[in-house]
Amino acid sequence: MNAHATGTFDITSWNELATDEKEGATFGRNHITKAFHGDLVGTSTTEILTVITPDGPAAYVGVEHVAGTLHGRKGTFALQHSAASHNGEQWMKWQIVPTSGTGELTGLTGQGTIRVEDGHHYVLDYTLPDA
Repeated sequence: MNAHATGTFDITSWNELATDEKEGATFGRNHITKAFHGDLVGTSTTEILTVITPDGPAAYVGVEHVAGTLHGRKGTFALQHSAASHNGEQWMKWQIVPTSGTGELTGLTGQGTIRVEDGHHYVLDYTLPDA
């Protein structure tokens, strides 16, 4: 089954775990929790590594564990994040970690994007074996 999921999420907590000031950049490690709404309903925990330059946010990478219901199917899965911004342009991408799906989401694969505009919006294009 190929599907397309959309919705929003709220960041429910953001904890800075460590920072390291270097010449020209600040590196950080953060723990984030989220609540998802829309085609995906659930919660997640995320660990991200960031780099911030004097000109603003520059990039982050991370991994996220999601627990919830995706189009009526319940389970968990992991996401790999990559993101950057430059000259006012920003991109944030997700990749579902293969073999990470559990429960009714076993076999889940796919990728998506995040857009920050009047809140956090997600798109997730995925494939899931037929039930």
